[in-house]
Parts: sequence; C-alpha cells; structure tokens
Amino acid sequence: MEKISDKKKKWEQEFLLATQDILEHPAVLEMKKHPHHGVTTCYGHCFKVGFHNYLWCKFFHLDAKSAARGGMLHDFFLYDWHTHAKETGNHFHGLTHPKVAYENAKKHFNLNRVEKDIILSHMWPVTLFSIPRTWEGFITTITDKYCGAFETSRRKNRIR
Repeated sequence: MEKISDKKKKWEQEFLLATQDILEHPAVLEMKKHPHHGVTTCYGHCFKVGFHNYLWCKFFHLDAKSAARGGMLHDFFLYDWHTHAKETGNHFHGLTHPKVAYENAKKHFNLNRVEKDIILSHMWPVTLFSIPRTWEGFITTITDKYCGAFETSRRKNRIR
C-alpha cells in the first residue's frame, strides 16, 4: 500500500508537470511583481490555489489537471490591486478581475470549460451571478478564500 507521503510527492510532481507551461510563461511570471495578500505575490497565491486545487480534485477523482491550471490563472490580472482604483478609477476590482484574468489567460493559453469556469467564477459568492458550474469551480472558490485568509494572516511569510 502506498504511503501518504509518497502519494503527496507523486501528486506534487504531477501538478508541476500539468502546469509547467503556465509556471514558466513570461506573462505569468509578471505576477511575481504584484503584491496580493499580505506579503504574498499574486504568483505565489495562484501557485498555492492551483496546488491545493490539484490535491483536492485528485482526492475526489475530479479533473485535477484543469483545476490546477485554472487555479494558476484565476488571478491573472497583472496589476497591483491595492493601487488600481487610484490609478484607473475602477473601484470594483473584486467584481471585475475575474473577467480581466480570463481575457489575459485566453490570450496565452487554450482554456477548456473547467479552466474557464474556475477563472470566471472564483469570486462567488461576491459575484452573485457567477456561480461555479463545475465541482472544480466550487472547490476553487473555497481554496481561494482559504489561501487568501491564510496569506493575509501570515504577513511575514513571503513565498514565490
């Protein structure tokens, strides 16, 4: 019987393989320049959401690869949302960034329906009418809130 630590290591490798093109893409790497929650960068946040999505969806026998990829791209908006309102006049980042992330993602990657659902619906229930239509999308809404809360509470731990 496979040990849990061996299974987790195997799943980590599968996650990295499933997302390698995203993780190394120059436009995605730009997310490392933008702070997100606490001292976590946008890239670091998306990495954590993508990885946790992969683990949960693997556990539940869902589309873990699409969940990982959608998680990596769910906040692909390429600006500092802390200063965005002052610079652009858009005071509704929380409501508008899923569409911005989706537009950026589809410019650089071929998205399937699960990845599209994850990116566009990850802010539910804040975005009332963007209800996830896939189980992977529902998992992402929970994973995103969990990771965001953890990152905000741990301001000293900068990753990625």
